[in-house]
Amino acid sequence: MKKFIIVTIALSFLISVSCHAEKETSQEGVKSEKLTWLINLEEAIIEAQAINKPIFVDFTGSDWCGWCKRLESEVFSQSEFIEYAKENLIFLKLDFPKSIQQSEKTKKYNSDLLNKFGVRGFPTILLLDSNGREIKRTGYQSGGAASYIKHLESLLKI
Repeated sequence: MKKFIIVTIALSFLISVSCHAEKETSQEGVKSEKLTWLINLEEAIIEAQAINKPIFVDFTGSDWCGWCKRLESEVFSQSEFIEYAKENLIFLKLDFPKSIQQSEKTKKYNSDLLNKFGVRGFPTILLLDSNGREIKRTGYQSGGAASYIKHLESLLKI
């Protein structure tokens, strides 16, 4: 009986370790395919002008806003959206976290842009032309990555 219990515990441990390793591997796979987000509008404009792409600005409360978190998990982290995004957009994230530390300079910079564009809630997504002028604005949309891509294309008339 003791042998049976020991073997059962050992097998449970091995299965647990094996499952944990698979999760780490899959998370690493997602990390390698994440979007590259700029944090400075002026840099985004320079890049957008150089390659003639619109700027996708995400005003977010990344660590507290439920709809922002859903947009990240349902759309931004999906490979279909990442592939589309890399081909068609420049990404700028302006974050307003509650528990993530930011410098006073970053807080002021983000707040100045929040006021400049009249953003009133999170998430607010702005689509800007390569000169930084607003084309359209949107936010969270249900339906996942494919639906969000179609939504963006309709806003950008691609």
